[in-house]
Amino acid sequence: MNIGMIARRADLPTKTVRYYADIGLVKPSGRSEAGYRIYTDVELNKLRFVRSARSFGFTVEECRELLGLYEDRDRSSRDVKRMALQRISEIEDKMTELQTLHDELSRLATSCRGDDRADCPILTGLSK
Repeated sequence: MNIGMIARRADLPTKTVRYYADIGLVKPSGRSEAGYRIYTDVELNKLRFVRSARSFGFTVEECRELLGLYEDRDRSSRDVKRMALQRISEIEDKMTELQTLHDELSRLATSCRGDDRADCPILTGLSK
């Protein structure tokens, strides 16, 4: 498969596939005589794996580690679970932060009359 085809099948932009190849995350299996990158189903599965991991918010480096664990049949699932639990903790922290932002902005919006008057508690609150 060429880069355009694998990008479509992996549901990723071509630029992302090229980036992953350039940083050595998912390398093409080879090059055509014309120098174009060639990919196989093995790389397609890895790209789909990385796309999925990225959708959960794992960093590129964490994806590299997860790919290594995915490919290592002698690995312990303990390592994978540790990474998942760490990511869950980070998501929970972000949810708490977002809930706090939501509550504060809701409070500001509720306190604003939304009429023709110039005073606005939202703007006052944002300026603090």
